[in-house]
Amino acid sequence: MNLKGRDFLKLLDFTPEEILYLVDLAADLKEKKKKGILTNEIHKGKNVVLIFEKTSTRTRCSFEVAAHDLGMGTTYLDPSGSQIGKKESIADTARVLGSMYEGIEYRGFGQEIVEELAKYAPVPVWNGLTNEFHPTQMLADILTIKEKLGRVQGVKLTYMGDARYNMGNSLMVVCAKLGMHYTACTSRKYFPKESLVEQCREIARQTGGTITLTEDVMEGTKGADVIYTDVWVSMGEPEAVWEERIRELSPYQVNGRVMENAGKDAIFMHCLPAFHDLKTKTGKEMGEKFGITEMEVTDEVFESPASVVFEEAENRMHTIKAVMAATL
Repeated sequence: MNLKGRDFLKLLDFTPEEILYLVDLAADLKEKKKKGILTNEIHKGKNVVLIFEKTSTRTRCSFEVAAHDLGMGTTYLDPSGSQIGKKESIADTARVLGSMYEGIEYRGFGQEIVEELAKYAPVPVWNGLTNEFHPTQMLADILTIKEKLGRVQGVKLTYMGDARYNMGNSLMVVCAKLGMHYTACTSRKYFPKESLVEQCREIARQTGGTITLTEDVMEGTKGADVIYTDVWVSMGEPEAVWEERIRELSPYQVNGRVMENAGKDAIFMHCLPAFHDLKTKTGKEMGEKFGITEMEVTDEVFESPASVVFEEAENRMHTIKAVMAATL
């Protein structure tokens, strides 16, 4: 399958076959790395630039290690290291960087920014996360599900929490594309946009998947193969929303009761970082302010044998490597 020159902006742009091809390529590259087989001749001598308007641990490390493993150099631009959208337009930035680098990664705010970068850049552009979509995380999640459950088609995945933004949207899209059964289990206020729900339902009708929205925790998690959650307050949102989210989303915390209601071999997934204890600055502050010790997931579940969050985190690197290897 030839994906050379393709941008990687959202999974709505890719066929099920193309998505699974990238997952299989990632599995192959992962096996090579585990065996110590070098892949640094694949794109030796090339360079990529990583634009981070939102900082990250996993995404930055994944792109840098993956690029190094493929023989490439990287330039990291943090929020203070680029004039994109401030003193230089997105279109001009795209053309300048596209003349110096073989690929451009963007992690930041609106999807329209990465789409405009791709429109004007003469090289592939990869979405490291926007407010609306997180496609590289989806490849890592599907690789993890395939490794742990041995299948993808027909898997029942329940997402709990705020389903309106990048994680809820992207999981719904990838489940629809791959014939999986997606459930958003949350308060109606946090359901995804109806237009995207209908688009995903139309895709799911062709692949054998389903899309379900429910406020009922026991109904939404019953028999699920995967229980998935994310932090309740997204990057860039004001601290003022913490009180509201904790109050409204606490009924949708992933805890022992939820996991017992899921399938007997269900796995727990989280894109990280997670507030499962008070060992972070934000977690400690919220704990002191609201009298809680855990938020979207209990420590019991996070540290349980069902939790695959660290394997999932590692797979970010292997799948990002696959995307770069395939598109450059």
